[in-house]
Order: sequence, then structure tokens, then C-alpha cells
Amino acid sequence: MRLTLDLDLDALGPDAPAEAGRILRYWAGALGQVDLSQPAEYPLMDSAYAQVGSIAVGQSSGDGDVKTHLHGYLRRLHEALLWKIDGLGERDARWPMTPTGTNLLGVLKHVASIEAEYFGHAFGRPFPEPMPWLDDDAEANADLYAAPEETIGSIRAFAERVWAHADATIDALDLGARGHVPWWGERGDVTLAQILVHVIADVARHTGHADIVRELLDGASGLSVANSNLPEGDEQWWADYVEKLKEIATGA
Repeated sequence: MRLTLDLDLDALGPDAPAEAGRILRYWAGALGQVDLSQPAEYPLMDSAYAQVGSIAVGQSSGDGDVKTHLHGYLRRLHEALLWKIDGLGERDARWPMTPTGTNLLGVLKHVASIEAEYFGHAFGRPFPEPMPWLDDDAEANADLYAAPEETIGSIRAFAERVWAHADATIDALDLGARGHVPWWGERGDVTLAQILVHVIADVARHTGHADIVRELLDGASGLSVANSNLPEGDEQWWADYVEKLKEIATGA
């Protein structure tokens, strides 16, 4: 449970400190008569019996609950990314499927790399392994493809080590914990809450890329192993559906 005090100091007049003190002294004694295990709200009255605020007992919103939810979303995105490379050979996992070279193994490598930085370096907890593809002298997009000496297994293992490091950072810090992202320039002072939201948004975007790339590669689709989040149509149903969309587009 959470006890919340909302006191409008502007409404207390010129002697606000004395009025606030009187109100707080009264409630310091009165709380002993209040059932703090049940939600309730009580008015705060000034010496003229005008309401100037309230004191409420309610369920705790709890940073821990919010952090748990955010962390859960991030973990489910990780699971989806790993699922999108399951069952593929080395060629298909790295095959570029767009004019800008988007490929599944590169997406996984990139996502892991940015999380190593945001949940490592930004909070003074650097990921202990070198990532030469992020060095200042690395070639463009070096973090967006698997080098010849890298494999599905090595990139997957790298991602899992990064995510374990990120989990440790998230578990150890409060949502309000301060960090610094030097590559953000003047807006680089951040909190863990801000970085969690930023990384979830970024990883979700890349997971969407992975969804499309995998479907283009071999037709595999869906949200997760347990829940495709798609209509349960057979091959003919989907063919008819696509044809309908083509007809609508042609007539537009």
C-alpha cells in the first residue's frame, strides 16, 4: 500500500508553513486511527475548514512492478529474435533481403551490440568483451552483418551473454538510476526508465524487420512459438487473401 499526501501550498495563504505544519501534526496523530490496509481518501482542511488537499491510501504502483513489466517486454522480444533464426542454415541466416542489406543474423548482432552499450557503458557497467564492429574506425554497418568467421552459433551466444549482462544491470538498478549516453550529446543524461523504453522501442522495430525477412526467406511467420497472432487459415486461404489485397490495390 502507498500513502499519498497532496497539499496545495498556494491555497494556504501567507502563513503557509504554519498551516502546513498544523495539518501535518494533526495527521501524524490521526494516522494511528486509520486502517492503512484499505484504500481510502481523506480531505486535508486548513484552519478555516477549507479543503486544501487530500491524503490517500491506495495500492502501490511500485517501480518494481513497472520495471518487471518493461523487462518482460524486452525479454519477449529477445525470444522472438532468436526464434526468427531457428532452423536456418548459415547462408539464409545472413542473406540480404532488402536493397539496404537487411539480414537476420545482422539484425541479431546489431540488437545485441546496442544493448551492450545502453545497459553497459551508459551505466558504468561496461560489457567485458571487445566489439570491434563498433569501433570508430570500423567500416560502415559492420554491426549489421556476420563476418565470415562468425556463425549463427557464435552470434547467438554473443547475444545471450549481452542479454545476461543487461538483465544484471536492470535487476541491480532502480528505474530512476542515472546514466549517461555520450553519443546522445547534450541530452545524454538519462535514467534507467528512459533507456528501457528507448531500447524496447528500438528492439521492437528490429524484431519487426526480422518478422518480414524470415517470411520472405521461407514463409515462416508469427509472433511467437506459442502464439502466431495470425488467422488460422490454410495455404489456399492466405493465397485468396493476398489476391483480394492485390485487387483492392489495383483498383485504388
